[in-house]
Amino acid sequence: MTATRGRGRPRDPQTDTAILNAALELFVERGVEGISIEQVAKRAGVGKPTVYRRWSTKEDLIAQAVEQWVAAEVTPSAADVYALPLRDIVERVLPAAAETAASPAFRALVARIMGSAVSHPSLMAVYWRHYIVPRRKLAAAMLQRAQQDGTLAPDTDLDVLIDMMAGAVTYRVLQPDPPDAAEMLRYLTAVYRQAGLYPPAHDGS
Repeated sequence: MTATRGRGRPRDPQTDTAILNAALELFVERGVEGISIEQVAKRAGVGKPTVYRRWSTKEDLIAQAVEQWVAAEVTPSAADVYALPLRDIVERVLPAAAETAASPAFRALVARIMGSAVSHPSLMAVYWRHYIVPRRKLAAAMLQRAQQDGTLAPDTDLDVLIDMMAGAVTYRVLQPDPPDAAEMLRYLTAVYRQAGLYPPAHDGS
């Protein structure tokens, strides 16, 4: 989603960033219905016209703020999946994934997005397109590699397995007493091992 380009002086990227960060913070704190363009402008330290020159509605603004957040996370490339042992890839990405999943900000953002899925489907569409879909494709590539390596049965339904992995993590993240980063790392390691993506070190992977 792209902000509306205004006339006159070139836009200041720092102002854009301040507005997007303010919108994301307020969305996490209050939800879509609980915030306004005026509140975003105040938190960002700009005037309302500055915000409106870039985004015509708060929904568009929040959607781009979510898009910016999900785009900032670094994940392995498809080339890595076939160039490196799966165990090496998992050990490289799981600590950061555990830190993210255990953070209150991440939990709150996911809860807000899910809670807005019916009333503001455009937000879920942005989250799904920019966050979920790329990670499903990466997970599918890793699972296909596991099938080639013999750690996953060749007749495994990968879509179902990906749903089970994602559902397990979401369930654990959103429970009332969520795990800390260390426990989340232990849990993610167990999930990946059950899925055939984290073979024991002694098997030569």
